[in-house]
Amino acid sequence: MKKIVVLYVFLGIIVAISPILAISNLTPATLSTPGAVKTLNLPAAADHSPVISLGQAIDPQSGELVEGYAIIHYKDSEAKSNSARGRGTTCYGYLASGAKWKVNEPWVINAANSRGLDPNAVFTTQANDITKWENAAGFDILGNGTITSDALIADTSAPDDKNEVYFGSISDSNAIAVTIVWGIFSGPTFQRKLVEWDQIFDDSKFDWSLAGESGKMDFENISTHELGHSVGMADLYNTCTNETMYGYASEGETKKRDLNAGDITGVNQLY
Repeated sequence: MKKIVVLYVFLGIIVAISPILAISNLTPATLSTPGAVKTLNLPAAADHSPVISLGQAIDPQSGELVEGYAIIHYKDSEAKSNSARGRGTTCYGYLASGAKWKVNEPWVINAANSRGLDPNAVFTTQANDITKWENAAGFDILGNGTITSDALIADTSAPDDKNEVYFGSISDSNAIAVTIVWGIFSGPTFQRKLVEWDQIFDDSKFDWSLAGESGKMDFENISTHELGHSVGMADLYNTCTNETMYGYASEGETKKRDLNAGDITGVNQLY
């Protein structure tokens, strides 16, 4: 058992086989996260796009050229549904076919929040949500977690070899959370991989709960979805409403807490 110490571009992915880098006319965006305010500023040009390109940078760990994407989780149906779509009974999609974790890395969370959630409970929930994806994959994907009181900043210009999770403010009024993923998403499938992930949960506009309370975002529900992006899964739209990776969420929703058939099949086939 793991030892744990307390803690949204792309996509034109069609089901499980196509690369995701296909949002047309999307200019790489510069996002900023001022440390004191902890605000993730999304560019106005994003216009509710669920995926924003962050451009290319050098991975400090491997020295390789990698790409970054911010994947945005919107409330209800505010996003443009131009990401992966389930087809038939195949309700899963990938950020890019074959793009997955090749090495096990730790993660760190600053679970302090403005909504009264117990940081230790937040950390435990995040760790348990990771375990759901790892159990479905049959693979230790994201490693062990650590809690910190240090200020964390999402990496929007280049990876920094640290996988970070924290509460903050996201400039888009309908953005619940954002997961940033860096990796290699093109070229031969066997060379594709993920190298870093960061997550920001907005506690400035949304109230949060650990118990599925009405009128509040359920942290377990949203966290499980966001972690799907961290392991390489893409958003789903249209008929795949029961999947954890369905692209929209609302207050009081808890159905994304548990992985559905498509989620399980998808991550198992990826790993």
